[in-house]
Order: sequence, then structure tokens, then C-alpha cells
Amino acid sequence: MHIAIVINTSWNIYNFRMGLIKAFLEAGHTVTAIAPFDDYAELLQRAGCQYEAVKLDNKGANLCRDLNFTQEIYGVYRRIRPDVALHYTIKPNVYGTLAATLLGIPVVNNVSGLGTVFLRDNLASRVAHLLYRFTFRFPKKVFFQNQDDQHLFLKRRLVRKSITAVLPGSGVNLTVFQPQPFKRNHPFTFLVIARLIYDKGIVEYADAIRELRSQGIQANFQLLGFKDPSPLGIPEELLQSWIDEGLIDYLGTTDDVRPYIHQADCVVLTSYREGTPRTLLEAISMGKPVLTTDVPGCRETVEDGESGLLCQVRDSVDLAEKLKQMVLLKDHDLERMGRKGREIAEKKFNEDIVVQQYLAVLREIEKSDTKVALCS
Repeated sequence: MHIAIVINTSWNIYNFRMGLIKAFLEAGHTVTAIAPFDDYAELLQRAGCQYEAVKLDNKGANLCRDLNFTQEIYGVYRRIRPDVALHYTIKPNVYGTLAATLLGIPVVNNVSGLGTVFLRDNLASRVAHLLYRFTFRFPKKVFFQNQDDQHLFLKRRLVRKSITAVLPGSGVNLTVFQPQPFKRNHPFTFLVIARLIYDKGIVEYADAIRELRSQGIQANFQLLGFKDPSPLGIPEELLQSWIDEGLIDYLGTTDDVRPYIHQADCVVLTSYREGTPRTLLEAISMGKPVLTTDVPGCRETVEDGESGLLCQVRDSVDLAEKLKQMVLLKDHDLERMGRKGREIAEKKFNEDIVVQQYLAVLREIEKSDTKVALCS
């Protein structure tokens, strides 16, 4: 089969979907990656993908640009004629589905997170609901990354239950992300890996650190992630003020998070909502305790008190208390949490689970197309 994979960035495809792509290629399928051009486009081609560049505005709703993207993806689909189109992130899910359906191309969508439109009640949110309700009538399958997101879509009648299923996020490669021998840092080191936007709870993280400093709690608080220039992003001057105040050690960005996770004692993610955060999957796979918010997507990755701690969302006071609890844990408790996290990763989040579900859907589509061809 010829499989098209459409995501909002080439970086996203290369960093989060390569395990799936390799499985497709090994099974004898042809894969075309479709995304805006960036430094990772060449890496996708080296990995064996065909590649098509498209223009996609990720900064928000713009009717003219979104219509242009729909027209452009329609043109790509008409030219390359894939046997199936796999979509991720909101705009490929919506506009890619529309383009593929017009050409009779089967679609498999993945709701990898609800994004900011579901965290707010405004015009953009209402438009997004209408677009989902219309376009999600057409896919052969819609995967969700947690049951809360699936239930929300079903409750709001945005999709038929019969075509939905839940995946363990994008899964994690348990061979690539492995534990190292236990070692505690002095002082204790926390690490947040996240895009620098408000909805990741970065402000609450800074406020909680300030509270801990006032209590005399000494620890290193690191932040690793992309500076987002959109209106949702943390302003450069605010980030710099935290650095100048000595609250946060900003580490910039990286193509390989493993050394940073290995050097941390605990990985933190204080998002307002997630699909299933890859950051936490990688952390627990490497045997690190995690501290995250008790919200959809995040809470699925941790057993509270066993492999990590849960805190209240948008609550810097509770976050500070849970950070303090983590610092005060004995070495054997930290090590035990790390082992438990690895067990959870092996049981629930192995990348092979995701791969097998996608391969099963492809077989169903291929079988269905064969029946149609024989009947015609």
C-alpha cells in the first residue's frame, strides 16, 4: 500500500512517528511524509520516505490560509494517489480528511491532543467543533490517545463510536529509552520538557519554585523546550526574568532528550491537558519518577504515589508541595518509583502496541478495497 502521513511539522513526523514509519516500510509499504518543510525533511527522505512539502499555518485559525492548505493537500493527494491517508493534529485531521474524502481516499485520523481550542470557550472553539463534527463523519478510523478525549468527542457527538479506538499515545521505543543505574543528584534536579506555552503550566512551575525558595528548599529546576513565538507562548522577557531571578535553568532545545532525562531526578509536566505526553512516556521508560497534573492524558502515565506524584492543575501551591515531597523522598523510594514507571511503560505504552493497531487497520482497509474491486 501507498501510505500518506500528514502532520503539522516534519520535525513531528521524524521525532514521534519514525517507529511507525519503519514498521510500514519493513512490511513492504510505500510511505509519503507530507508536512511543512524544515530541517527534518531530508532526514525523512534518508529514512526511506517519499516527501511532499506543504504550507500550513500552525499559529491559529485563518480561513484563507486554511482553505489554501486544503486546496494544496488536495492537489498533492490527486497527484500521488495514496491508498490511505493518516492524519495527525487538528488541521491535517480536519482539512486533510476533507481533501482525501473528495478523492475517495480512505482516512485514518489520530487525535493526538485536543489543543487550546478545547481549553477555551470562544469563537475558535465553536468553529473547531463544527469542523470536527462535519469531517469526522468520513474516516475509516479515529484513534484517540486517552479515554477522556474519546468520551468528550462522543459526548459532543463529534464522531461515531463505532469508528473510534484508544491508543497508548504514540507509544515509546523501550529499546531506545532505557533505564540507567540509579543515581541521586545533590542538589535534587527537576526537569520540565515542553513547548514554552502557557497551557503547559510553565508559569505555575515558576511560581511553585519561588514558593520553595522562600521555604529554603534547595533544588535545581530545569526547563528544556522550544520558545513559541505565537500569542500562546511564554514571552521572552518573562522567561528571562525567571532566569535572572535564579528560578529556572533554561536548557534550550535538543534533538535527543535522553541525556537530560538521565541527568534528572524527576521529570515534571504541569500541562492543562494532553493527549498522552511523549515526554512522560520517555521519562518512565528511562526509570525516572514523574510529577504531573491530574488531567486527561497526563494522569494515565503515572500511578500516584507508586511511580510518581499527581498535582492539581493550575495550582502552584499544590505543585510546590508535591515538588517538596519529591525532594524529601529517600533514595530507595525514588528508585522504587523509577522501577514502577518502567513496568508501566512496558505494560501499557510499548510502541509495538501502536504499530500493531495501525497495521490491523491497514489490513482492514486493504481487504475492503479488494472486495470493492472484485464486486465492480
